[in-house]
Amino acid sequence: MSRNLSVAVHRGALLHFLRDPGDGSDPGAYEYFADGLLVIASGRIVACGPASSLLATLPDSVPVTVHRDALLVPGFVDSHVHYPQTEVIGSSGRQLLDWLADHVFPAEARFGDPAHARDVARVCIDELLRNGTTTALVFGTVHRASVEAFFAVAAERRLRMICGKVLMDRHCPETLRDSAESGDHDSRALLERWHRRERLHYAITPRFAATSSAAQLAAAGRLAAEFPDVYIHSHLAENHAEIAWIAELFPEARSYLDVYDRFGLLRERAIYAHCIHLDETDRRRMVSTGTGAAFCPTSNLFLGSGLFNLDVGDAFGLRYALATDVGAGTSFGMLQTMAAAYQVAQLQQQRLHPLRAFYLATLGGARLLGLDDRIGSFRSGREADFLVLDLAATPLIARRTASARTLAEQLMVLMTLGDDRAIRETFILGEPAKTRLPS
Repeated sequence: MSRNLSVAVHRGALLHFLRDPGDGSDPGAYEYFADGLLVIASGRIVACGPASSLLATLPDSVPVTVHRDALLVPGFVDSHVHYPQTEVIGSSGRQLLDWLADHVFPAEARFGDPAHARDVARVCIDELLRNGTTTALVFGTVHRASVEAFFAVAAERRLRMICGKVLMDRHCPETLRDSAESGDHDSRALLERWHRRERLHYAITPRFAATSSAAQLAAAGRLAAEFPDVYIHSHLAENHAEIAWIAELFPEARSYLDVYDRFGLLRERAIYAHCIHLDETDRRRMVSTGTGAAFCPTSNLFLGSGLFNLDVGDAFGLRYALATDVGAGTSFGMLQTMAAAYQVAQLQQQRLHPLRAFYLATLGGARLLGLDDRIGSFRSGREADFLVLDLAATPLIARRTASARTLAEQLMVLMTLGDDRAIRETFILGEPAKTRLPS
């Protein structure tokens, strides 16, 4: 039987979400099977449920892979990451604008070289898979070659990924500058070549309002109107100095968000990273337009940008999910990102329940990207991108998970103590894409 027609069955503890579990008090928000079965055919989920009932429905000839001391969950979804900044992760900097000038712009200048772009794309995707991320919303650079390279590598790995060419025609080094006309031309060419090809999607990607002229933002808005199923991806209200600069550049706008709104860049499938310093009017406008936010806790802490307010976002009904924001973000790992998100909540006397943290990293991310009909859960028909989390990845994790009294406590241990060692295997369309090597 060929690879695409093969049936695979995985047995172990299974967890996936049906809706946002909030404070964890809604047992109908998720399904957990301490001894579960995941049945996959042609790269898609056929069934998920208790092993005791599903085993009886399978022919005796179907092999069953048993995952002991493990928890199977849908693949993690990263709602904002810069793949070219793989080269500068961990670079000390002051705050946002200085950090961009000191580290990011010099690194991104090299991505006009297709060989370099492809090499870094491979490294980035390897890191994502090693950390259990199977889908991401990704920044390229201003160079068309950067996006071609990322999509080519993602297609080789059969990944569901979203990427876009940066639009940046002012307030940046000459080596990273396009124009309103060339940015539009290149974006259209990339969109036509890659959008909806296999498992890939295109994102219209102004870096942020300060680095695009009114003409370029207007062109981006026209492109977004012409292709309503394409994503919009940028940054918003991350840093106080950045916000003040935007106000100087766009004095006619009521707020930073209003700049994007004036150019038609708020809608479904528009995702803005950070969204820390917003007022009530901004939040209501994001909700009314279906615009979403990427919550980037490790990046916000690393650059001292501020704290994303989960409770306020929830009160307005803001759609958001977790993001690593590499390279200001300090890890490709969604487990470490969950831990930082928990700490951000704690600093504001709020609480992020561990069930909700895992929701935000799986189904929540898929919903933010409008892909929950394809990924993010173990519902029948979904694409079989999933992880095997190792409950004995380290001696300390093994000791703590063995003594955990509840599922929530077990998840808390994983997101507090876990890193890439806790990702035993990553599966793409039902096939292993990453297996942790034994130490």
